[in-house]
Amino acid sequence: MKRWAYLLISVAVLALDQATKAWIVATIPEGQDRPVTSWFMLTHWRNTGSLFGFLSNIPPKVALAVFLILPLGGMAFLAYLFLKSKRPVELILLAAVLGGALGNVVDRLRFGAVIDFLYFHLPHGPGWPSFNVADACLSTGIVLLLAMTLFFTHPEGDHAPRPV
Repeated sequence: MKRWAYLLISVAVLALDQATKAWIVATIPEGQDRPVTSWFMLTHWRNTGSLFGFLSNIPPKVALAVFLILPLGGMAFLAYLFLKSKRPVELILLAAVLGGALGNVVDRLRFGAVIDFLYFHLPHGPGWPSFNVADACLSTGIVLLLAMTLFFTHPEGDHAPRPV
């Protein structure tokens, strides 16, 4: 498959992320929840910070700069890795991470915050912080890329001869 075709994954992640967020904004008022099961609910939450709400109390103009400049730098690095990669699995994962990063950057530009809406929790108990499709693709892609780097790389490269 041509390298550019993998970028369709980024487009699909971005489209799914933005479509689900638009649906949440249209159907659930901000700050409210819709229980689905005893361990999962849809919620409309706007996260002005980063992971787990970290840095959510910094001034809005500083937050916009931090949460746009860092992701744009990260996306430039992802693009570099994407251009250098030769493995299809890496290209798929990098494209998914790039699509997730784009989804959250679009939110920052549109709303000044990221819309989170997936909330998993123990029945009547604590839960994982809410997240969205972009976050899921970002975190899953990064973890799998890290695992590939740590456990499945070949020191001499992908085309090294097999030892005798």
